[in-house]
Amino acid sequence: MRLEGKIAVVTGAARGIGRACAERLLADGAKVVIADIDAAGLDRCAAEIGTPDTVLAVVTDVSRKDQVEALVAAAVERFGRIDIMVNNAGIAMVQDFLDITKADYDKVLGVNLEGAFWGTQAAARQMVAQGGGGVIVNMSSINSGLANPRVATYAITKGGMNQITGTAAVAFAPHNIRVVGVGPGTIDTDMIHQGFVTDQSVRGILSRTPLGRYGKASEVASVVAFLASDDASYITGETIYPDGGRRVLNYTVPVKE
Repeated sequence: MRLEGKIAVVTGAARGIGRACAERLLADGAKVVIADIDAAGLDRCAAEIGTPDTVLAVVTDVSRKDQVEALVAAAVERFGRIDIMVNNAGIAMVQDFLDITKADYDKVLGVNLEGAFWGTQAAARQMVAQGGGGVIVNMSSINSGLANPRVATYAITKGGMNQITGTAAVAFAPHNIRVVGVGPGTIDTDMIHQGFVTDQSVRGILSRTPLGRYGKASEVASVVAFLASDDASYITGETIYPDGGRRVLNYTVPVKE
């Protein structure tokens, strides 16, 4: 219960990594405000993972600055403060680089990059108003530093998100607010099965993953929970990559049949 008494906000929490983060933060003692654009999925998640005393669901489009600010305000209204902000909401479009339209580009950057920026700003503003202290966690990706042209807009946003993490960490350090990132590898969630991974690409992915398997959403959530806790009190500005060893690999490894 190392997060007992803490109030956390998690965006993109209706499913996948976001939901896993909300569940883990609850298990560690926090009260959690979950946000997503999917109202039905969000209500279902809230009913399944907690009680009205521990979980608040707020439908939020993170690409809208006013809605992100309203989310933080709702958290403060219900629970009195905010100690942890997890900017997890994200989308990915799998498409050829030459087929990307202005609308595609704007949509992905609006959710992934603007969403993280507005979430970081709104959370930090509230944390400063409370007298300082708090942790902001931005959900990055191994694609922040690896070239995958099939998801170019997604990769671009994650590279930019790492700069949000670094610049915000320096900006808010005087207020004792830590800003950190988590960059998952290939995690077994709905997102990767909606185009990220095909039957033909599985072998290629595993050949570049030394641990030889996909990650679990709960394994990402455990890193988030660690970074949000006082156990990580001297870590800020860094992005941690739970990726099965993929970023450090300079060749391929045998794949188990």
